Amino acid sequence: MSKSRVGITVAGVVAVVLATWLSSAAEARPRLGGPLGVARFAAARLLAIGGLHRVYRHRHVRYAALRSPGIRMAVESGGLLGNPAARGQITAVAALAGWQGGRTAKGWWQHDDGGYGWVGPLYWPFAYYDIQDYAIWGDGTGFWAYGPGDIYAGIFAPYGQDAVAAYMGSSPSGRRYRRGPTLQPFCGDDRNESAGLAVDRIEKELQPTEVQRTALDELANASRIAAETIRASCPAQAPLTAPARLAAMQQRLQVMIKAAEGLQQPLENFYGLLNDEQKARLNAVTEDRRRISATGKTREAQGCQAEPSAAPRWPQREIEARLQLNETQRGALEVLQDTSAGATEALNAECRPSAITPPARLAALKKRLDAMLQAVTAVSDALDDFYATLSEEQKTQFEAVGPKRTA
Repeated sequence: MSKSRVGITVAGVVAVVLATWLSSAAEARPRLGGPLGVARFAAARLLAIGGLHRVYRHRHVRYAALRSPGIRMAVESGGLLGNPAARGQITAVAALAGWQGGRTAKGWWQHDDGGYGWVGPLYWPFAYYDIQDYAIWGDGTGFWAYGPGDIYAGIFAPYGQDAVAAYMGSSPSGRRYRRGPTLQPFCGDDRNESAGLAVDRIEKELQPTEVQRTALDELANASRIAAETIRASCPAQAPLTAPARLAAMQQRLQVMIKAAEGLQQPLENFYGLLNDEQKARLNAVTEDRRRISATGKTREAQGCQAEPSAAPRWPQREIEARLQLNETQRGALEVLQDTSAGATEALNAECRPSAITPPARLAALKKRLDAMLQAVTAVSDALDDFYATLSEEQKTQFEAVGPKRTA
């Protein structure tokens, strides 16, 4: 089994650290920490994923640390983005780059696996990788980390408008601004045929017959279409209000569902043509992948527990103090909170199933996306009703709640 596809190679780590160092050196400013500090930070994060647990704490996370060349080098040099734990760490650095100057060790909207569901204005970075990893290889580390907390983060955005503008590549207030990680690599625009990675691995492991190869080609084509469908959903404009963010979540989930639907029939056709020995071989690769996963099943299960404590706590006092709600507004807010709690309960009650074949996992994946879309839609409707009762000043105050949070 080739660890270059599923693990993090030393070459991959070195490539990312080197790319980080070079990009940081080009943009370094004394007040943000020099390139050596950035390289140490990136190396520590990535080596920790590979099992070397010595962590260097460095608070000055550079915006330039995850510019596109660094991510592309990571993909080309060792399949870093093919590992969900690595993606989580890459996402973490990028997510914090725009938050409170990038000088905090952890954001309150972080997933249990260490990654983030929101990177600036983008919901669900590396979405296609998460679909592919779970459906084909049974590694749901990335996919099953998404849940109710992301809806909460959509309501109370952790970023101010200037930070969001930086992710979109624009310059707030017309002034020169620190270059941040652009969204394209997180949307799938790595230009490295990521959709073909799983197909290449399947062909290598199973040695398909001509008939099977034809079916595999059809799956490969469906995979590329699915990846492009998701890539096209990358935001062209930043959602700057809570209703707009939930609408962006809905759109992202809809295209992910469409992508999964496009994969279902080709995957079933190909899997149905495999003999028992080939299926056993594919299952063996899946089990190896699960063992190599840095976070494992315990982390995956944490996104799927039906406990009251799983529901995020609303900043009720701050909302009341900032907005000075009247009775009508307070009633609409209570409906929104109840709807959000109901969505959390419904998503937490739908635990990860024991799906053992790729078609079954893809069906389970789609069911989860459908449930998430229903939850987001319900909360979005209640949020729209609440928002309609607010004055422009109250809306501004509501939007200021998230970026000010520190925990």
